[in-house]
Amino acid sequence: MEFWTGLLQNMLQTAIAPTTAAFVLAAIGLNVHFGFTGLMNMGQAGFMLVGAYGFGISAVMGADFWVALLIAIGAAVVFALILGIPTLKLRGDYLAIVTISAAEIIRMVVKLAALQDITGGPSGISGQKYRPIFTELSPLPDGRTTILGITYANTGVDDWWTRIVAWALVAVFILVTWALMRSPWGRVLKGIREDEDAVRSLGKSSYAYKMQALIIGGVMGALGGIVMALPAAMQPDSMGRPTTFNLWMIMLLGGAATIFGPLLGSILFFVVRLVLTSFAGEFIPSSVLNAQQTEQLAWILIGISLILLVVFRPQGILGNKKELSFNV
Repeated sequence: MEFWTGLLQNMLQTAIAPTTAAFVLAAIGLNVHFGFTGLMNMGQAGFMLVGAYGFGISAVMGADFWVALLIAIGAAVVFALILGIPTLKLRGDYLAIVTISAAEIIRMVVKLAALQDITGGPSGISGQKYRPIFTELSPLPDGRTTILGITYANTGVDDWWTRIVAWALVAVFILVTWALMRSPWGRVLKGIREDEDAVRSLGKSSYAYKMQALIIGGVMGALGGIVMALPAAMQPDSMGRPTTFNLWMIMLLGGAATIFGPLLGSILFFVVRLVLTSFAGEFIPSSVLNAQQTEQLAWILIGISLILLVVFRPQGILGNKKELSFNV
């Protein structure tokens, strides 16, 4: 009984964790790129990294929260322009190769020993150096609060304040995405996804619309990077290729071109991984599988599940097969 109670509590803690919210934000941005516009962006982790480091470096250099936030957003916009101007005329696999390469270039630059004093090099930036400008904004009283059996400090490192802000951002951007995709602008994006030549024949600049989508989705990814870095530290390898692949898994799991798909996909992704590792740790002897092997087994099972999902339900859990397929 104690195992089941602890598992349910851990599932709830995972579902509301800032990291889960960060992946929801980045997946919403990726959904704008691929799900609604048809852009094969394989470098969303690059936007997360640019946003996180733009915020962190600004804070370390003395900027207040709002200035640091604007710098992070500006860095994401500049990265989108640099990435998009020469590449958005590419299609499919070619765009995917360019975007994943650009994200890796950014990550390697951040890790350079020559930039150690600015970016922290491979070790990154400690959260103690940039988190205070965020915690100072907290209106919550000192102390700890228990909700549904879960207790956190109101403000601090692992706190309710970070969770409130993170999930408030998720709610805002879900609403923004819903409004944008119901607007004429959003309908043009869907038209580009389905038949770009037809959109151009109607006098619309598909290049301009794709650039706008890349910027908006990139800014969402940058905010996801900031949220991901707030509870702990800023480390470049935590926003590398695996992060982009996980974001694609989350988006496809929940359903591309859906409003709530990234939310459902992210929660399921982290909760299912927790459940798999918990069950394996509880019922499989350590002589058969140690903790590291249990984690690897969880990833294997998640990969198999994704393969089955793509084969039998390519539109994802919430997706509509008539609206989107993998033949984009």
